[in-house]
Amino acid sequence: MSDFNEQIIAEFRAHHGRVTTAGFGDSLILLHHTGAKSGTVRVSPLMGIPADGGWLIAASKAGAPDEPAWAHNLRAHPQVTVETGDGEHPATARELTGADRDAAWARFVAASPGFAEYEKRTTRTIAVFSLALTDD
Repeated sequence: MSDFNEQIIAEFRAHHGRVTTAGFGDSLILLHHTGAKSGTVRVSPLMGIPADGGWLIAASKAGAPDEPAWAHNLRAHPQVTVETGDGEHPATARELTGADRDAAWARFVAASPGFAEYEKRTTRTIAVFSLALTDD
């Protein structure tokens, strides 16, 4: 994990979900996911958009040509934990497709113009996942 991510995670936890670094505010969640090959639990700070009692996340990686590793991990192990300012919540990840993906992606672009720039930087379709909270 990068030093930047470690700093963001520490600030997130110290301030109950609020991160002033880079102007993130309260738009982040911490995604606990399991490595597809390693089986190691990892934590990734991501912008999360509340949706249907859960969250939407986008595998933008700032428009890099390859996806973030966590996207591959979610496809292999969709059972995750979403950490918010009020605690940890079990969830199931599902990759959105077609019109559902496009509508969710539009919410990211509306929330932050940076997402439109990320889309311009890459030829890949940026994956969007729904995180449905579970009772587990």
